[in-house]
Amino acid sequence: MTEATTMQSFWMRMSEAGGVLEQREVPVPTAGPGQLLVRLHAASLNRGEFLASHGASGAWRPAGGEGAGRVVDVGNAVSGFQVGDRVMGRCAGAFAEYSLMEAAEAMAVPQALSWEEAASIPLAFLVAFDMLVLQGRLQPGEWLLVNGVSSGVGVASLQLGKALGARVIGTSGSADKLAALAPLGLDVALPTRAADFAPAVLRATEDKGANLVVNTVGGSVFAENLRAMAFEGRHATVGHVDGVLHAELDLEALHARRLVLFGVSNKLRTKAQRASGVPRFVAEVLPLFAAGRIRPRIDQVVAFDELPAAKARMEAGAHVGKIVLRMPGGQDSDRP
Repeated sequence: MTEATTMQSFWMRMSEAGGVLEQREVPVPTAGPGQLLVRLHAASLNRGEFLASHGASGAWRPAGGEGAGRVVDVGNAVSGFQVGDRVMGRCAGAFAEYSLMEAAEAMAVPQALSWEEAASIPLAFLVAFDMLVLQGRLQPGEWLLVNGVSSGVGVASLQLGKALGARVIGTSGSADKLAALAPLGLDVALPTRAADFAPAVLRATEDKGANLVVNTVGGSVFAENLRAMAFEGRHATVGHVDGVLHAELDLEALHARRLVLFGVSNKLRTKAQRASGVPRFVAEVLPLFAAGRIRPRIDQVVAFDELPAAKARMEAGAHVGKIVLRMPGGQDSDRP
């Protein structure tokens, strides 16, 4: 158990304009049954956690949702982890020096990865795995369309899709961002923020359409996505950064083309449900990181106190990939 009794932590309150941050000194949490107490070395930002529609307005809560660090205490009924282990995982309150992880969601950090790279994996890549594999059933040779491909989840979907043998089409409002993703294997880059990309998708796919769509944007591109989808295509809704929560649904297209629409939010899932995909992710995806076939695309690493500026960069859409927060003293001597 750590000798520290207090820690620095960022808290957030949601307003109509978005998240308001406050840095606090708070007690170090205690590992309960099935939990690990982790001294965090890095944590990464996710756009969804800063959206007003994703949180209870007016209520303060610990900020951050994923990180990486060393286990400093192990709760009861935990097996497979011990003090000193390098771990990464989803964890509430990750923008802090210490955080609790559910052991069922914690993963050993592959030796080749830095703390910053490890902290970029748990949320974005587990969500991508849910969309592409668990629900999306993406097959080699299929076409994957990613709206907002330069976002953290968008880049993870591109990287995982290529590793699975898919061909990837990405949309972004910035041609420069799309060019930055070319080395990751983006097959077709469509520089647009408008709902006008279906004809280009159909041309690229020889009029077959996209087999799987990852929608990180929201309702403003939903109807266009349906127009761009293939027979028996699947559509994953992972975000609504455009703030558009309602969209036209073409029931004739849904019916005739046997389309599948699904979401990937963990908001209403139980702990067991959230952890259910982790064993397959560890078995099927972590080896890709260990072998260097996938390396997280990090846009920027910032110091702990610079979280407000990092949040502003993310909200301005200036990033490509993940923005990572480095914790105070968060680099130990055996970092790879």
